[in-house]
Amino acid sequence: MPHKQFDRSKLKLSPLSERENLVTGADLIYPDSARTIYDNESIPILAEAILKARKKNRSVLLSCGAHVIKSGCAPLIVDLIDRKLISHLALNGAGAIHDFEMALIGETSERVADVIRTGKFGLWKETGRINEAVNIGYDQGLGFGEALGKYIEEEEFPCRSTSVLAAGYRAGIPVTVHVAIGQDIIHEHPNFDGAKTGGASYRDFLVYTETVMNLEGGVFLNIGSAVMGPEVYLKALSMARNSALSDGREIRHFTTAVFDIQDLGDDLTDEAPKDSPRYYFRPYKTILVRTIADGGASYYVKGDHRQTVALLYDNIIERMDD
Repeated sequence: MPHKQFDRSKLKLSPLSERENLVTGADLIYPDSARTIYDNESIPILAEAILKARKKNRSVLLSCGAHVIKSGCAPLIVDLIDRKLISHLALNGAGAIHDFEMALIGETSERVADVIRTGKFGLWKETGRINEAVNIGYDQGLGFGEALGKYIEEEEFPCRSTSVLAAGYRAGIPVTVHVAIGQDIIHEHPNFDGAKTGGASYRDFLVYTETVMNLEGGVFLNIGSAVMGPEVYLKALSMARNSALSDGREIRHFTTAVFDIQDLGDDLTDEAPKDSPRYYFRPYKTILVRTIADGGASYYVKGDHRQTVALLYDNIIERMDD
């Protein structure tokens, strides 16, 4: 006999108008916003690598955790998408949710410690429209990210100009979403279809892998993602290298970088020992060491996303203008 399942029809959804949000439009960083003082010697190298890769039509793939969106960096990424300086942006499910809510109401990020006490956490009616968009898009043959970007754009969300999902849809650049079912608030909702969400996200994984096929001479940046970023990249790279070898090609010479706040030490050329907590930080061993060992180069950028992403953006634009 099948195990008893939770009855989602018992759930009560609340409107977003009743929710207190921690992030608003005032937190967004635009190309002309004032900058705080920050410097990192790796940033100019990465900016040069990105421009060189795009000049040669090689992949520039950014994989971002949700906090990159929450910290206000979306307008900078939107501008890079518009300029075709990014060829692919990958998000986790939470990143897509924050981008969607910002596009819809100009605010996001609920106060979890308060709303979990009353069982309201995540159960916001308008946010559940993400499931509607993905279900429709899946039936149209779209992946998760394209379906959501299309929905935001066609429904004319009032703040869509700062949405990375909508920007990708307008520019024809993949913005893919890589979900783990049960991990995002929209999976609580009665209109969530696990089969369609899984199918749509798997389409995005195959789109992502196709981008990695063009990574020779390109750039992969993992910004604030400890699990999704390195793990999706690792599997896609293995598939891409396997396929490339059949064509007599190699995917070895490319640049990677990790943007995070972890203290990883000074020597990042070798894996940390297994008795060190650093060994279990996936971006370190996967992105900085193992996957570039045969001819690539890697860099670690430590700092707050509001500073590191802004500095990278500024360096790219300055060199492009020069």
